[in-house]
Amino acid sequence: MVDASFAGQYESVFKGRGMQFDEVREYTPGDDIRTIDWNVTARTGKPYIKRYVEEREMTVIFAVDLSASGDFGTVNKAKNELAAEFCAVMAFAAAKNNDKVGLLIFSDRIELYIPPKKGISHMLRLIRELLYFKMPKRKTNINEAMDYLARVIRKKATVFLVSDFIETNFKKSLSLLSKRHDVIAVSVCDPAEVALPNIGLIEFTDAETGELILVDTRNRKFRKQYNDSTTKQAYELNNMLKSINVDSINISTDKPYIHDLVRFFHMRHKRR
Repeated sequence: MVDASFAGQYESVFKGRGMQFDEVREYTPGDDIRTIDWNVTARTGKPYIKRYVEEREMTVIFAVDLSASGDFGTVNKAKNELAAEFCAVMAFAAAKNNDKVGLLIFSDRIELYIPPKKGISHMLRLIRELLYFKMPKRKTNINEAMDYLARVIRKKATVFLVSDFIETNFKKSLSLLSKRHDVIAVSVCDPAEVALPNIGLIEFTDAETGELILVDTRNRKFRKQYNDSTTKQAYELNNMLKSINVDSINISTDKPYIHDLVRFFHMRHKRR
């Protein structure tokens, strides 16, 4: 998928974050006088300039919410499985681009942090951790995850925040992190969460609290209230992300996410 669909787009969209010093050379007419190295010029008696090259290497961090609500799926796979697959594809794209990749797995606490490194063996370790991590029945705390990343990431990085975003009160911490890093929110959902199907009398279990509730999905009014509520929640999430200049990708268990990724790359490319 990486080779066939978007390897080149990844490189064009996620460029290095800044410039790094290359060399000092003697000034020639036409050079930008703002690049003159005054210390070397004073020592030699001739004008010299500093040359910089783009710092191509990038750091990518996957901050993945693997709380209990992700252990749900009604079509092809659970949300947590989709999140792991998405991160695996993006990690291979980063590896082909010689970028450093790190991983943060969180629930209502920090479960695992692997600092960014290069190399295929490192990528395979990250993917293995995502696929086989045994998650206790826990809730979600995005604020704690964002605050943790703000402390441990030294250089500017691209952060993929992957979650179903059932928790909503994290605007401040996400905004603060996005001021220093390029943060992209990846919203993972299942179609049954968006539009409740008519499947009769069923028992719901809250995966994060264990609470049980009996629901009659044949009730048209109830289904409409449920669908209106989830639509409103998605609308408010998108508005919040836009207000703090955080881009987003929406992926779902019932369709290939490659189209959503390519659409995201095109959007970013046009904006650049």
